[in-house]
Amino acid sequence: MNGFDAPALAPPRSAPIAAAAGDTPLFTLHGASFGLAGRTLLHPLDLVIHPGQVVGLIGHNGSGKSTLIKLLGRQQAPTAGRIAFADRALGAWGDRAFARKVAYLPQVLPPVPGMTVRELVALGRYPWHGALGRVAARDREAVLRALTATGVAAFADRFVDTLSGGERQRVWLAMMVAQEPACLLLDEPISALDVAHAVEILALVRNLAHRDGLGVVVVLHDVNMAARVCDRILALHSGRLVADGPPGTLMNPDTLRAVYDIPMGVLPHPDTGRPLSYLRGS
Repeated sequence: MNGFDAPALAPPRSAPIAAAAGDTPLFTLHGASFGLAGRTLLHPLDLVIHPGQVVGLIGHNGSGKSTLIKLLGRQQAPTAGRIAFADRALGAWGDRAFARKVAYLPQVLPPVPGMTVRELVALGRYPWHGALGRVAARDREAVLRALTATGVAAFADRFVDTLSGGERQRVWLAMMVAQEPACLLLDEPISALDVAHAVEILALVRNLAHRDGLGVVVVLHDVNMAARVCDRILALHSGRLVADGPPGTLMNPDTLRAVYDIPMGVLPHPDTGRPLSYLRGS
């Protein structure tokens, strides 16, 4: 697709990847919550997220998915409770030090008129040397690796705003890869893409997590896509965590109804046997 053959989506593991002895969790939440204008958007949450996993956040609109990922990315501060990254409170991290570890991609991407793909990807090196810092060989190598890993090297000198939606999304991912973080936070990265490009992007994300040991937290609306690509799914409803586990345990009618408030059935995929949900009734 678009000059890039996405890796096949392998079946998710039957259980979340267990942290090896001595592994430090990426994120640890203790009673973390968020409220605004007298309304609680995210109720107190205890949670641990480990490296090497693709963790999907699912739920209806307003369930707290984007709120949670913004808290993890320090786009918002919790109004109560604590969040730590690598066993260190989020507030104790300096901006640049945190940006070297965590890359955040918002729902709405800013326009970048007049900027080439290579220039945008090179912005991922900002946390390592600053706006006026000297660009070293390591930076150029990191940019080249990111362009290659995400399949966008062939149009590195094209302007970003001339690319298709799927190509632009891969360019932004390349910028995050060039940042060399330990964790990617992706807020609805496929919401504006067709099915082919959505599969391509999520295959790329999954490959980065499992090949390079990155932690990935991704907000997704399509529960079947989440079950296809994620190792672990966190389901939110009205700001509360209602389910947490591997796709195989969450993809059942009772859990899906608790998440989406509608009757849903589950059947095995005819080719892979993985659980596939569908809407019951007319």
